[in-house]
Amino acid sequence: MLKDILAISGKPGLYKLVSQTNKGIVVESIENKTKTIISNSYKVSALKDIAIYTQTGETPLAEVFKNIYKAEEGKPVSLPAKPSNDEIKSYFEKVLPEYDRNRVYVSDMKKVVKWYNLLQSHDLIKIEEENKDEKKENKEPVIKEEDSK
Repeated sequence: MLKDILAISGKPGLYKLVSQTNKGIVVESIENKTKTIISNSYKVSALKDIAIYTQTGETPLAEVFKNIYKAEEGKPVSLPAKPSNDEIKSYFEKVLPEYDRNRVYVSDMKKVVKWYNLLQSHDLIKIEEENKDEKKENKEPVIKEEDSK
């Protein structure tokens, strides 16, 4: 889901990777569908490679989005358009209680919420149901004793 969605430093919003050229990459804005060439001088991060610091390590952004999706029942984040710092911290404690309060800044939290809402509004958040995962686990082959001899 997130491997072709990019955040580009110095550029607002999120972008889909369209193609690569020898001078950079071609991206399409998720918001307005305009295509742009981004030179190699920009710092580009795929959302799949982004994680949020927690007290025990890091949590991938996809997992944070999944937590938000569950908390909001698939709807946009239920915060005011311009939430206060306390409102955003309180919300983040709800969706990722173990986030590292010393290394995750309010600006990071706002960006995560903004990205989630953008992806949700364009129907780009895909969360697999847990029941499907459980069925997959039950279908794993079982090795019988006579097979292992």
